[in-house]
Amino acid sequence: MSPDASTQNSTLAGHLLDQFAGRVARARRPYLLGLSGLQGSGKSTLAREMKVQAEARGWATEVLSLDDFYYGRSERDVLAHQIHPLLRTRGVPGTHEIELLMSVLAALPEADKLPVSHPRFDKGRDTRMPPSKWTSVTRPPKLVILEGWAIGLRPQTLAALHEPVNALEREEDPEGIWRHWVNKQLRAYQPLWRKLDALIVLQAPNWDIVRKWRSEQEEELLARHAPLAMDADTMVRFLAHFERLSRHALATLPELADVSVEYDDNRHVIALNH
Repeated sequence: MSPDASTQNSTLAGHLLDQFAGRVARARRPYLLGLSGLQGSGKSTLAREMKVQAEARGWATEVLSLDDFYYGRSERDVLAHQIHPLLRTRGVPGTHEIELLMSVLAALPEADKLPVSHPRFDKGRDTRMPPSKWTSVTRPPKLVILEGWAIGLRPQTLAALHEPVNALEREEDPEGIWRHWVNKQLRAYQPLWRKLDALIVLQAPNWDIVRKWRSEQEEELLARHAPLAMDADTMVRFLAHFERLSRHALATLPELADVSVEYDDNRHVIALNH
């Protein structure tokens, strides 16, 4: 991260924590803050910075990533066989173990009495790490930050599912089986979203910029020879799985947010909407 980006992140994290400080202080249970942003928006980096600053304020803080609750390869292979081949690829609603995430959130207030472990997902191997490497929480947090690309997202209307949005849907989901199933799974995420005490949305300019940002991340992984790093063609196909709901998120999430952070094409913050 460049010095300018690091400074912006630090300032933004402090501002966001200021916004919710009173509510966090008054909360009698862990305050659950959703941090929603599409791929490449920097949500994971911002969540880490918020944790550092929250801890400095004396708030025990945990960051949970929706990505860590992806099903492993073997479970997704079952979904691909039973429902639709496109479910082999992680990412869309229905490829997370939401019940496990809900049980972790329910257990955190008693973490000092019974340690709470939660999964970690290895994107290099495209599956979960073994339980021995899961994160263990041994103190009840004052603040929990839940970050992910689809946090807060509501299902689309059935009419919106009719037309494919890209070649992947047109050629590999011509009857709409995959996208209808994914949209139906998103309903099961709504009880989790209702548990959020507040929602912050990192708003990218448009889908083309999201693709650019995510591709830049992958180019850095390729340069480091990271395992399973994707070349350009593989990246295009991977992102096509996310396009439909990413466009839906860009259009609908800001009005559902307590705070919307608007970025320009170069990830500079240009507006904060409360």
